[in-house]
Amino acid sequence: MIELPISFDDVARAHERIAGAVHRTPVLTSTTANARTGAQIFFKCENLQRTGAFKMRGAYNALAQFTAEQRACGVVTFSSGNHAQGIALAAELLGIKAVIVMPLDAPAIKVAATRGYGAEVVMYDRYAEDREAIGNALALERGLTLIPPYDHVHVMAGQGTAAKELIEDAGPLDVLLVPLGGGGLLSGCATAARAMNPGCRVFGVEPEAGNDGQRSFRSGEIVHIATPDTIADGAQTQHLGKHTFAVIRERVDDILTVSDADLVEAMRFFAGHMKITVEPSGCLGAAVALSRRMDFKDQRVGVIVSGGNIDLQRMAMLIQKGA
Repeated sequence: MIELPISFDDVARAHERIAGAVHRTPVLTSTTANARTGAQIFFKCENLQRTGAFKMRGAYNALAQFTAEQRACGVVTFSSGNHAQGIALAAELLGIKAVIVMPLDAPAIKVAATRGYGAEVVMYDRYAEDREAIGNALALERGLTLIPPYDHVHVMAGQGTAAKELIEDAGPLDVLLVPLGGGGLLSGCATAARAMNPGCRVFGVEPEAGNDGQRSFRSGEIVHIATPDTIADGAQTQHLGKHTFAVIRERVDDILTVSDADLVEAMRFFAGHMKITVEPSGCLGAAVALSRRMDFKDQRVGVIVSGGNIDLQRMAMLIQKGA
């Protein structure tokens, strides 16, 4: 038997650790979505999480396990925005200094929120510079502990608590759809689903323009790509992590893709029918169901809605003009 980086026990312990600091977000349903798909769909609304995304779960779980020395020195990470905010708020709550490496083209709302939580923001060009190299250099230079956005066992376990709550609140599922960037959310959620609901099929969903996860899953080795051109900024990763890929290979059924146009239509659906704001990356799982790319008729389908951090002007522009 292959020993994987995280187990369900890790997810369960993370859930206890983050209690009180992280919201138990609601699971919403939509009569319109059910009628459109012929399924019962349960939306786990992490867009209503603290910082507006699921990332607070893994961030707090990781920082809460720092030693006294690590807390005194501080934390560094790199992120397009949601993990940045999660680390920044978790650090603020725990009294830890945070340094965040963010791309120059990160959504202004995410940069402002990260700074608002008291973090130092270091900007870089995502198309010309290596964020991991910058993060590692800062960690070495300042004595900071690097907590990457997805390829870290404490982060992965924390993210899995979203699926744990979904299954506890909605009951057994036939299908679970999870957004995929670097794989932290998917690996954690798949771990929870496999333990709690063994018959559930788990699918990761990423942008068509950035299908490194799909290619990696089907080839059996991690595929590296250039920064993908997609409106889903939270999924503009170039490769899966070593730890996340190990879990995804064993616990996920397949990786699916959707177009930017599908994401815009899902954003429009959430805003118009459910009266909630969801960013493009947060729509990845929902887009598979709502676009009817797969037939889920008569099935119970869980969807992780991973985040809602988008500038309202940009959201209006995307919805009005399409992708």
